[in-house]
Amino acid sequence: MITLFLLALSGANADIIKSTVTYMDGETPLEGYLVYDDTKPKAPAVIIFHDWDGLNDYEMKRAEQIAALGYAAFCADVYGKGVRPRTLQQNMAESAKYKDDRKLFRQRVNAALAFVRSHPRVDSAKIAAIGYCFGGTAVLELARSGADVKGVVSFHGGLDTPTPQDAKDIRTKILVLHGADDPLVPPKDVEAFHQEMRSAAVDYIFVAYGGAVHSFTQPFAGANRTSGAAYDANADRRSWEAMKLFLKEVLGS
Repeated sequence: MITLFLLALSGANADIIKSTVTYMDGETPLEGYLVYDDTKPKAPAVIIFHDWDGLNDYEMKRAEQIAALGYAAFCADVYGKGVRPRTLQQNMAESAKYKDDRKLFRQRVNAALAFVRSHPRVDSAKIAAIGYCFGGTAVLELARSGADVKGVVSFHGGLDTPTPQDAKDIRTKILVLHGADDPLVPPKDVEAFHQEMRSAAVDYIFVAYGGAVHSFTQPFAGANRTSGAAYDANADRRSWEAMKLFLKEVLGS
């Protein structure tokens, strides 16, 4: 069951559809956000996975930016309809449910993929996924699940996995955009990730931005690098350009 609620139409030469979307993981309703150009019969699609505070305005704005590049963009919902943490403690508790249960995590990210693949305005052969922080971990779990997507991009995401052997199932290209000074993703996790990818001969790119810490694409993270999470305008701009080149490679213009 899919329910669409129309939010906006805009654009002089295009009909940009922006809608909230209810989709399902089994019996669990999930609520995402879909943006696409209604004048295009089908378009390559990019799925966006949210940070640990759940789907909010940040991901929705990123979806609109991606739609402006010519892709259909879908903000997925890992947590479930109406589940939107509001405090640091709630963020930690909700994200831990999925980090501690990678089977459930993969189930939720693949539910988003199934919805996008079935959408009539999506070219089902050209789908990629990106994610921020918790969402960066999400796209790597999507890849490790063996999902048939063209590419995934992790922005300052967690790299660790309890099952590195699952890298053998990866069928997609991977781009990791990482803060070189990120204290939340320690060097041991970075080295383990490289070893995981190499051992499975995965086609991956790893970019580390000098001086950047966690959350470097998120202006609301503030400027205090000593906290471990801070916005970095240069890393934000450079990582976005790297993503654009990667999407062009795996999805086409």
